[in-house]
Amino acid sequence: MAIFDYAPAPESVRPAIRERYGLFIDGNWVAPSGGRYFETVNPADETHLSQVAYASAADVDRAVRAARKGYEKYWRRMKPADRAKYLYRIARAVTERGRELAVLETLDGGKPIKESRDFDIPTAAAHFFYYAGWADKLEWAMRAGRVPDPIGVSGQIVPWNFPLLMAAWKIAPALACGNTVVLKPAETTPLTALALAQIVREADLPPGVINVLTGDGATGAALVEHAGVDKIAFTGSTEVGKAIARSLAGTDKRLTLELGGKAAHIVFADAPMDQAIEGVINGIYFNQGHVCCAGSRLLVEERVHDEVIVRLTERLQTLRLGDPLDKNTDIGAINSKAQLEKIHELVRSGVEAGATLVQQQCVLPSRGFYFPASFFTNVHPSHRIAREEIFGPVLSVLTFRTPDEAVEKANNTPYGLSAGIWTDKGSKNMWVAQQLRAGVVWCNTFNQFDPSSPFGGYRESGFGREGGVHGLYEYLAK
Repeated sequence: MAIFDYAPAPESVRPAIRERYGLFIDGNWVAPSGGRYFETVNPADETHLSQVAYASAADVDRAVRAARKGYEKYWRRMKPADRAKYLYRIARAVTERGRELAVLETLDGGKPIKESRDFDIPTAAAHFFYYAGWADKLEWAMRAGRVPDPIGVSGQIVPWNFPLLMAAWKIAPALACGNTVVLKPAETTPLTALALAQIVREADLPPGVINVLTGDGATGAALVEHAGVDKIAFTGSTEVGKAIARSLAGTDKRLTLELGGKAAHIVFADAPMDQAIEGVINGIYFNQGHVCCAGSRLLVEERVHDEVIVRLTERLQTLRLGDPLDKNTDIGAINSKAQLEKIHELVRSGVEAGATLVQQQCVLPSRGFYFPASFFTNVHPSHRIAREEIFGPVLSVLTFRTPDEAVEKANNTPYGLSAGIWTDKGSKNMWVAQQLRAGVVWCNTFNQFDPSSPFGGYRESGFGREGGVHGLYEYLAK
């Protein structure tokens, strides 16, 4: 029998990438005060992309002062309807440059182009559109008697898994509420944040309203600790989130944290199985598992366990791993060598603990950082792979017999960001959802996001909400 495969379908758009990027402060591109630059690379083939400025503490101070000036002189005094016009302008520019931004996101981060093109960029634009609509209606979002006053200068630190989207869903509500922003993107994925800075400049926002600083953890720490920052919004690892919380304890700075997760994805025997399998695949392998709310713990009702494993194994072999710029690719590159090593280390721990590893059968590219889609069976709740966030395309499968046991196992985690349920019984969906200790629970679907829907967790997954009306409250004085 002949075996057919997809012909290569490489993305034809190639964005212009500068040889060197400066810092975006007070509406202008400026050189870093220390003269330091660092390299950003394409994780798909380890090739050089650009040199990016390294912001020192002095640069952070310069950006915060610019943000304060922009806040006092322009933004807080501007009519809300006029602020909305700027947000609409940014939203339209992101939409118009969507293909270019999608390719840039894939080049810098390693995610498949079809995800950047169809999810990241449209959802980022949608957040700007959504919050533009709220800018002149804030009093309707507030409780009676409360005045919608902005906080001031917001320091925002975003991760490498959804660089532009994370920036959008932090910047948009902050600006809509009248705040100014100092944004610090992840050091491995700075390019779309810098492209957004150029969009901001071309949109003629008043100087200092949005500032973009590139650098590493030291840059982020300087931003967190700066006395001129009124609020910190951080998305990233739980360890760093705890350090930020300790740093801000006893200060009057506002703080929101969106941290790690180890989401339970529950499949009951009465689930619509075809849809459930696709939901599980999307829940863990979307963006190579680089998703804080990924459904990385699959809890399967015992009597359908064998069927689910057979279906998952078969579906795994149909996933296409390879060049992220190929529109056929399902599994792209791991974001960095360091993250790839972490995935390998945790997978080894699962094998050594006695769990059974199942992987897609494919040839990995000779260059770049890749890991095949994988899952473990015979997993115990005490295994590291069932408790620690892997942040890669690795699923742990456990079983349960009753809804009560499913809830008990799902809640047996220090995290509390998300969860998913699959059953054809509406009452069971609602009962289980109410018992799960997670900020977001999806029923008969997974990874559904909308700017009008709040997102966030609790316990070691952080606190505060982004998205929806709730996202506005985080940027308004209480």
